[in-house]
Amino acid sequence: MVNIQYAQQRADDVGLDLVEVAPNARPPVCRIMDYGKFQYEQRRKERKSKKNQVKVTIKEIQLRPKTDEYHLQFDIKRAEKWLQEGKKVKFRVRFRGREITHQFIGHERLGKIEDALKDVGIVEQRPNMEGRDMLMIMAPNKENK
Repeated sequence: MVNIQYAQQRADDVGLDLVEVAPNARPPVCRIMDYGKFQYEQRRKERKSKKNQVKVTIKEIQLRPKTDEYHLQFDIKRAEKWLQEGKKVKFRVRFRGREITHQFIGHERLGKIEDALKDVGIVEQRPNMEGRDMLMIMAPNKENK
């Protein structure tokens, strides 16, 4: 443990800064360094880590309980393409009016989609109701990336 005046004097003699690196430690830890260079290196590390981050995009496909098989196949093909590109896909079955009483139709649609896409994607969020919408989220398989 060194006196703070002595440490500041040593830093001034060398021409560097006295920087507190661990203020919560007992006693607080300080280091003699070039503070400007330290800040520059910290920003560089942040930029590098941000550059290596993977941004996940979520695409959404909206369906209705009355959507016929022909249009459902188009949506499955679109979702398959997006999953192969590494994007997540959110399926939304929107119920209007009295359709809300037939939620099993939404489960059947989403189950059919899940079966069709099981080789390219995995279900990240099982079908569940949010208000008048039934949602399911699929993520790409690890092998497809």
